[in-house]
Amino acid sequence: MPEDGTFDDRVRDRIGDVNSLVCIGLDPAVAHLPPHMGRSVESAVTFCQAVIEATLPFAAAYKPNLGFFVALGRAGFNALWAVRHSIPRHIPVILDCKTNDLGETAAAYARGWFDEFDFDAITVNPYMGEDAVAPYLTDPRKGVLILCKTSNPGSGDFQDIRDGAGVSLSLRVADQCRTWHERYPASVGLVVGATYPEQLADVRRRCPEQLILLPGIGAQGGAVAESLQAGLDRAGGGLLCSASRSIIYAGSGLDYDTAAGNAARLLRDQINASRAPAPANA
Repeated sequence: MPEDGTFDDRVRDRIGDVNSLVCIGLDPAVAHLPPHMGRSVESAVTFCQAVIEATLPFAAAYKPNLGFFVALGRAGFNALWAVRHSIPRHIPVILDCKTNDLGETAAAYARGWFDEFDFDAITVNPYMGEDAVAPYLTDPRKGVLILCKTSNPGSGDFQDIRDGAGVSLSLRVADQCRTWHERYPASVGLVVGATYPEQLADVRRRCPEQLILLPGIGAQGGAVAESLQAGLDRAGGGLLCSASRSIIYAGSGLDYDTAAGNAARLLRDQINASRAPAPANA
């Protein structure tokens, strides 16, 4: 086993270290930065770095969103590099890029995001099948989080289509993710939205031990208690509850970083209250 352990091991260790399932999304839209910071690429980096520092005690992981860095233009890739390397090495960092392609192109994405930028995990679209996913699954230190049932209202256009056996496409993806997790060196997890707790419970039954990235907590309105009941594994973990806007834009004044830290702490506490077992006399 590599010195750093698997991605799953590192996530589990971090969850235990900070007693938190909170994954903080870093979505630096310059139009939403605090007014005193201006609208530059440098401001976006400074903003993210301050949010990271303020939320470190409560973060199980961080999740920069590629789209917001691409929107910064040519300098956005330097900004992404700077933000990624502002996060301490022992904290898992997931690039939310929802990438995929075939053959050598997929392998090039894997080299870029894993080897050059040094992300611990990425999100991957499984639509083109196993041969397109396989290039990301070769390194036992890395994680690949497969889009399964996404949190957006239009997710059902394709993900809820059922086959002749009555099984939805999203659950077929879950079945494949379980197989890939067993077959390949990398840690294979799933992305399932908190806005669909019934489907989340179905996925958890099919993938009882795998990590689930749970977007939709916070600004998208996913219910914390219901999602945890549906998605926690048998050990009371196995989830990274992702929140972005509700944390990083919790404040817009000079103390925006303090506001972000407070929002992360409150979400951690809310999640932990739902994780805690009920009293015996309840």
